[in-house]
Amino acid sequence: MRLMFLTGSLAYGGAESHAITLANRLAERGHECHTAWVKRDSAQLARLHLESPGSAFCLNAAHYLDLGAAGRLAGALERHRPGAVVAANPYALMYAELACARARLRVPLVVIYHSTRWPGLKEQAKLLAYRLFMWAAERAVFVCEYQRRYCLRRGLRSRRNAVIHNGVDVQHLRDTATPAERRALRARLGYADTDYVVGIVGGLRPEKNQTQLLEATAVLRAQGLAARVLLIGDGAMRAALESRGRDLGLGPHLTITGFRDDVRPLVTACDVMCTCSLTEALSLAAIEAMAMSRPVVHSQVGGAAELIEHGRNGLLFPVGDTSALIECLRRLADAPTRTAMGRAARETVERRFSERRMIDRYEQLLLEVCR
Repeated sequence: MRLMFLTGSLAYGGAESHAITLANRLAERGHECHTAWVKRDSAQLARLHLESPGSAFCLNAAHYLDLGAAGRLAGALERHRPGAVVAANPYALMYAELACARARLRVPLVVIYHSTRWPGLKEQAKLLAYRLFMWAAERAVFVCEYQRRYCLRRGLRSRRNAVIHNGVDVQHLRDTATPAERRALRARLGYADTDYVVGIVGGLRPEKNQTQLLEATAVLRAQGLAARVLLIGDGAMRAALESRGRDLGLGPHLTITGFRDDVRPLVTACDVMCTCSLTEALSLAAIEAMAMSRPVVHSQVGGAAELIEHGRNGLLFPVGDTSALIECLRRLADAPTRTAMGRAARETVERRFSERRMIDRYEQLLLEVCR
């Protein structure tokens, strides 16, 4: 196949990482893959590995709807003549459809949807346009069953719709550290053996709701538990989170690492991983943590219940319920409990959320579309 992948940007984020993984893995299987992104943010460009004749290029859009950028994409479509265009989210799909119209090409379009909530009047207005673009697409792929039902009820559908769960590289994401190596990792971060370290991987944005974990940790510490917080990521909320941490008396008990290309050592240093998101489809960060044999405490959003079986391989709590979050974290302060759940988490990912399984399903779907 000859494929073109299109994303809104190559910023740090789940949708962008997912598109890069698909392009890389399908290129490794002998397919010709090209990748384009609309906006200039290219933070993850180094992760793309597309050998010739594959290519990677930015459309350099200056604003939300840049017809010049759509024209540049049209030129690329004329040059490469892909058998299908795979768009990450409806924003990229909009550019793909405008470019196809401008180039007068009939190229099958596939949109992979990564969202479930659209707060605010501005976002709701965009949805009216996105529906039209999605109806014209050949396929829509949702990353969990919950999201598929949610979107179909709101008219966000294409001619044919499918669910393909996110997956991760279970060989790469494996905790192989010895007890001594883990102790050294924790010591470099300033953690003692007796500390209870809870981590979150993700952009520091309002919808990720890291503030809730800070508040829960402050309560746990007041109750005598040596709880520490490790935020792995960066973003617009960093200063606000640091300020809130100081207000809660966390001080040296809160660490923010910034973005990291390889989060494995940091996850290894944690006892438990957490996702407090107010909105999520199917969290790649949660799947990665489970692959690293870490139990995840996850808010009940999106497809969380398709990933986590409460009490067996992780714990779920109602969105925004800090008391419930505190109880989940207190339960996992028991080392044998979290070890057993972490082992079950790893087994779940190996069985149902592996990268190979995900790539196999996308390859089959795209072969059908190209035919």
